[in-house]
Amino acid sequence: MWVVCSDLEGVFVPEVWINVAKKTGIEALRLTTRDIQNYDELMQYRLKILDEKNLKLHDIQEVIAQIKPLDGALEFSKWLREVSRFVIVSDTFVEFAQPLMAQLDYPFLLCHSLVTDESNRIIDYTLRQSDPKRKTVEAFQSLAYKVIAFGDSYNDISMLKAAEVGILYCPPANVVADYPELPVAYNYTELRAILEKYIL
Repeated sequence: MWVVCSDLEGVFVPEVWINVAKKTGIEALRLTTRDIQNYDELMQYRLKILDEKNLKLHDIQEVIAQIKPLDGALEFSKWLREVSRFVIVSDTFVEFAQPLMAQLDYPFLLCHSLVTDESNRIIDYTLRQSDPKRKTVEAFQSLAYKVIAFGDSYNDISMLKAAEVGILYCPPANVVADYPELPVAYNYTELRAILEKYIL
């Protein structure tokens, strides 16, 4: 019995922070887990910029409300739910994810949460747990499932390594270079072909 664990941004929807950077003109917010491997370092950097620029949670939510899933994402996620158990394991936040999940017909999502003050300023974040992607895989394995996992960034690597099958999906060249042992798919057709070897 297989469970499929997937990243969200860069796999099913565009990168949220890159879209925020485009909308606000704040180029420093373009950095993602594709660029900075340490997630806490990246988030502290983002929080500092949001504070300096006086950007509130609702400002980011307004940008997210305009984001559409990647072409074919809805159909692919529906197919995954038809043929296997499927969970999205993301380093996004509950406060960001709701409009994106609605457009994907509400797949099961595990992610983090934000801490805001009375003025709607984002002052901190709360991890669901440390190294949550790897621990999600290990939790399913403890239930006697085998896991196929895919994602595009450095923060997905521990999940991909822990899974019985780990796949890089549309990763940047630097991630491919650092992890040449992982198979790579560059579109949903290629990814589906790999998955079908195991779950069908």
